[in-house]
Amino acid sequence: MLIKKIELTNFRIYEGKNTIDLLPDGDKNIIIISGRNGYGKTTFLMSLVWCLYGSHMDKVDELYKKEIEDKGGYGKYIGNSLNRLAKVQGKTKFSVSTTFSNVKIPDITCSEVTIKRSYDTATNTSDVLEILIDGYPNELIATLGDDKNTGEEIFIRDFILPIEVAKFFFFDAEKIVSLAEINSLEQRKNLSIAYSEVLGIQKYEDLRQNLERIQDDYRRESAKPKEKEEFINLIAKIDSIAVKLEDLEEQEKNLEAEKVEKKHESGIIQEKLIREGNLLTIEQLEELRSNRTILDERLKELQNELKGLYDLIPFSLAGNLLSDVATQLDNEIKFKRDKIRLDGVEEKVNSIFSDLERAKSTTKIIFDNIEIKKFYESQFEILIKKHFYSEVNEIPQNFTLLHDFSESDTRSFNELIHTLQVSFKESFEKINAEHSKAKLELYAIEKRIREAEKKSENEYIHSLRIKKDELDKDIKKIEQDIKSISEQKGELSGENKAAKQKKELLSQKIDVSKQNKQVDDEAKSLISSIKRFLIRFKEEKKLSLEKKMMERLQTLLHKKEFVKKVLVDINISGDDVDINLYDYRDEKIDKGIMSMGERQMYASALLSALVDESEIDFPVFIDSPMQKFDETHSENIITHFYPNVSNQVIIFPLLNKELTEKEYELLLNKVNKAYLIENNSPDNSSFIDVVNPALLFKKYNEIHNVN
Repeated sequence: MLIKKIELTNFRIYEGKNTIDLLPDGDKNIIIISGRNGYGKTTFLMSLVWCLYGSHMDKVDELYKKEIEDKGGYGKYIGNSLNRLAKVQGKTKFSVSTTFSNVKIPDITCSEVTIKRSYDTATNTSDVLEILIDGYPNELIATLGDDKNTGEEIFIRDFILPIEVAKFFFFDAEKIVSLAEINSLEQRKNLSIAYSEVLGIQKYEDLRQNLERIQDDYRRESAKPKEKEEFINLIAKIDSIAVKLEDLEEQEKNLEAEKVEKKHESGIIQEKLIREGNLLTIEQLEELRSNRTILDERLKELQNELKGLYDLIPFSLAGNLLSDVATQLDNEIKFKRDKIRLDGVEEKVNSIFSDLERAKSTTKIIFDNIEIKKFYESQFEILIKKHFYSEVNEIPQNFTLLHDFSESDTRSFNELIHTLQVSFKESFEKINAEHSKAKLELYAIEKRIREAEKKSENEYIHSLRIKKDELDKDIKKIEQDIKSISEQKGELSGENKAAKQKKELLSQKIDVSKQNKQVDDEAKSLISSIKRFLIRFKEEKKLSLEKKMMERLQTLLHKKEFVKKVLVDINISGDDVDINLYDYRDEKIDKGIMSMGERQMYASALLSALVDESEIDFPVFIDSPMQKFDETHSENIITHFYPNVSNQVIIFPLLNKELTEKEYELLLNKVNKAYLIENNSPDNSSFIDVVNPALLFKKYNEIHNVN
């Protein structure tokens, strides 16, 4: 799949109709779009995400989520996207249109697909999404819709790019280092969902669940009256829980939207209070708000880190006991190893004695001295141990296996002790001190704001303060409601799991009637085959992803011995995927202490491997390239990563900063098209097609009068 062109009409800084051709040509698969800060690079990338996902664009990148929250919700965020010059001219509509070629749609032959999303500020209602196949609407698309999504939205997710994996194709090269910093359970869960989608695991899980539902229908028909009643009740309960969960998720979504709006309104009032109090300038206010946001986020991160360390405190307190267990485990390993070897001694002694007995039967020498025989037997055993098994210790008669850990379990236990001995105390003290410091700083900022609000007591200020207090109380109430909903969802999920297990056990007990047996057996066989296939498939994906990541890291990193191996853990259900790196001492590498350049190399290798492994044919968009790289890393990225990550790669660099002329020359033989964004006025930018990509820097220097 390739993007043929993108058309922006009165969208933000792009006034009128602006069309850009992005098709690659053979192995010239790279398109360069460059412009100075504020000219519209990030807006261009955002326009494509909006075109595809609309109000769900916050799921693609935290940047969009934060911007939407800062603006007071999606409606206000996107409602302000009409170009200012177009607004002055009385226009109310803006749109973004993307045309794809080489799109594969089952049972439909097409040359190109055009997706157009538009918005009318005159109505301020929802977006209008249109999909044209070879220039015409297709009735089949509308039939894809369900209660939650339109047919057009489902079409994009099923045939263009699933929203869960979009983050791997639209990425800010400076911010992807966050992939190396994911620690919380919620972060891992969300990323694991994306991994499961991009690796193709989820579609087989969905197929298995569909077959199980079909099997349930046939078994319910064959059940005895009592079993049938219980079966129907269980299915009704499961369906009821599913409806309740959907309803709670909808309530949660609405509450989150309401919270965003009220926080935005409260922030505006707070700004008025401070301004009326004449205590702080707008710039100072913005700085305070920015610092408060940063401190809030940092406190959350530190609290998560402390929670992780709290889990280790009981082990730290039980230091002597852990030491005894470690000694016991070490003795158990030696015991099992020595026992196996001593069994070998006994086996060899017995073999030698058997051979001697056979030799005695072929000779006429008489061996009738029992004492001599015992002497030689005992000496044989002693000498075999001495010369062949000298390193094997005698097994204590009273030794008992208490734990019988596997080598993997023992290694994990020793890693825990190593963490406690080496880094736990230092990490805990450091994080705790930083947490206390951040709390004090946050308190100081909030105190300044509160004091500023108290300075002015006129009627207008008083009314503002009352309104703000009401909003803040509403926000706290909403947060409590969201927390309550989260708890209800947890309880319902537990009930749902128990009901499904009970239904499965009941299903296995039911004897299927003759008329349904053949279908049931077939479904049972298919489910069993899918389960076996999923186990093999996950193992194959795990090994393949490990291999590809290792290859990418070896290519991109200039410290070739930094990473010895990559281990990918995918649990049976596929809802938890973790990726770990190990050094040449077989010790796990803490990605949190890697340098920013190394983290970006890790994230780039991961993205490249996932895009390759996914087999999803979609262009890759890279904003802020070459950040945090030294000269060697930059060359590796240019020559090995960008040209090979996809059949179509669109890069948005700042020339001379994120991409130098020397670096561009390394990339030039892969560049098919190059564009410069020209800023014509504060409210208008447009694209300049650099017909000969080799002249990109020359054209840039001419436009900006750079010598």
